[in-house]
Amino acid sequence: MPISRIARALASERRLAILAWLKDPVANFPAQVDGDLVADGACVLSIAEKLGVSQPTATEHLRVLAEAGLVRATRRRQWTFYRRDEAAIAAFADSARGV
Repeated sequence: MPISRIARALASERRLAILAWLKDPVANFPAQVDGDLVADGACVLSIAEKLGVSQPTATEHLRVLAEAGLVRATRRRQWTFYRRDEAAIAAFADSARGV
């Protein structure tokens, strides 16, 4: 993934907060009926509520994170769940240390 896309994704306090919350979704989000917090991640509606924004606004933040490769989306029924891509985050951190 281009470093500029990752930098853009990390340039928002809200997106940084999402990444921090998704690091420990069980501690940061309520239990879900259709998706497992650890295996699937947090539902976009829960993320929107925690951010205090509308669902479309949260979806846009998550789209930017997904395009940067920092989160992965999983669809279950009509819901979309997001979780961190730990391998991609680690790879970015390793490359950033070398810069």
